[in-house]
Amino acid sequence: MAIAQVPTRTTLASSWTALGALVRRDLLVLKKNFGEFVGRTLMQPLLLVFVFLYVFPKIGQGVGGGSRGATGGESAFATVLVPGVVAISIMFQGIQSVAVQLSQEFGFTREIEDRVGAPCPIWLVAVARVLSGAAQGLISAVIVFPIASVVHARGVQANLSFHWWIVVTLIPLTCVAMTSLGLLLGTSFEPRNIGLMFGFIVLPLVFLGGTYYQWTRLAPVEIGSFHWLQTLVLINPLIYVSEGMRAALTTTTHMHLYIIYPVVAGFGVIFMALGLRNFARRVLS
Repeated sequence: MAIAQVPTRTTLASSWTALGALVRRDLLVLKKNFGEFVGRTLMQPLLLVFVFLYVFPKIGQGVGGGSRGATGGESAFATVLVPGVVAISIMFQGIQSVAVQLSQEFGFTREIEDRVGAPCPIWLVAVARVLSGAAQGLISAVIVFPIASVVHARGVQANLSFHWWIVVTLIPLTCVAMTSLGLLLGTSFEPRNIGLMFGFIVLPLVFLGGTYYQWTRLAPVEIGSFHWLQTLVLINPLIYVSEGMRAALTTTTHMHLYIIYPVVAGFGVIFMALGLRNFARRVLS
């Protein structure tokens, strides 16, 4: 009597199946907690645009310049701020969904051990977390943009213009890059030091990341003839994301796209490589 051969799956096929299962698990958790996700995603961007684009013009303290009733400066600032708000939403979502979650899983309970028990290489578990975080970053951009573009005082209007080929290519790339940054931060800081991460890493990234201003407008900040601030912020990955969002959503001046795309991709590769190395060390320690 012949014994039927049981087909075996290759290691690669098993790994891809496990990767898909891990991503689906994260998205299922997101679906069950979608209200909390939306509230967390909207809070900071909504406060930013509410204060800068609604409250300030109402009280005659327009950030963009001009006196009460002169809304040209405020509208110009709104055009600059809305893409910046989308950029920081993507970055914060990457940090929240990856770095903060990893800090909890690497904590006392060691919940990460449940994930690394999946039938796939350890590095693929980290990649799954990055991919699910990137999906959340994409959702956050879709949620935040309509809110940021309509919350403003009367007479203040962001001059937006969609460039769809940039939108559909750059936003997913930036989501992966920012969640890769979240992987690096989440595996570099101990759970007890997560507050230091926000104070010494995240805040400087935000304020020097071009969210409130254009990189091209920093030239007047100089010492002698050296544009020191415009040069210094080039080490900040968020500056390229913010400038890319302006290229995608407005017609204002911005950094060249042939710089933005390769630099964002390069940062993503570096963050991913370092994050995967740190992840493997933390899991095996």
